[in-house]
Amino acid sequence: MRIGVIGMGNVGRALAPQWAKHGHQVTLCVRDPADPQRMEEAAAMNVKLGPVSAAGMCEVIVLAIPFTAVSEVLRSAGDLTGKLILDCTNPVNQDLSDLTMGYDRSAGEEIAQLAPTAQVVKILNTNGAKNMTDPDYGDHRVTMFYAGDDPAANRIAAQLAAELGFEPIELGPLKMSRLLEPLAMTWIILARHRGLGRDFGIDVVRRPQK
Repeated sequence: MRIGVIGMGNVGRALAPQWAKHGHQVTLCVRDPADPQRMEEAAAMNVKLGPVSAAGMCEVIVLAIPFTAVSEVLRSAGDLTGKLILDCTNPVNQDLSDLTMGYDRSAGEEIAQLAPTAQVVKILNTNGAKNMTDPDYGDHRVTMFYAGDDPAANRIAAQLAAELGFEPIELGPLKMSRLLEPLAMTWIILARHRGLGRDFGIDVVRRPQK
């Protein structure tokens, strides 16, 4: 698939090379694609580098940016009709100690309103970038919850998460972003403010069959 990953922070850098290894045509979409350092980094990942508008040429658009930048970025991406948008964002405050919205509305739903002709799936927001690079915890795959309204879009999102090494589990329609974003906040607080670091995942554990 043609995948446009918008953003070249920790999440974008974690996702892009992993999908490239699975044969997808991945473009990292940034504001400054002529920057020599970014060009060198993209080449090392075996992915393309392009402007934000290049995301609109892809089948899948991945939002690996702060939620506050989403509105501007979606306008720059062009016509989003029929596109699949993977929303990895969380509406967090500046010191990553709390959400700026939650429970009665969500970033996922707001993104769907900003891009009404696209299909939005909330995914890849409940684990840190380190787990996206390496979700292997021995003989167990870390859970990746997702939520979306379109079954076909959900299947593609789940496939892409599985290719990263996660166990994808559907939570329900996009409205369930109202639960996934607070769950992400739980991971962030444990990682950054309670000393757990980044080598853990919030997981579904199944009882072994007897």
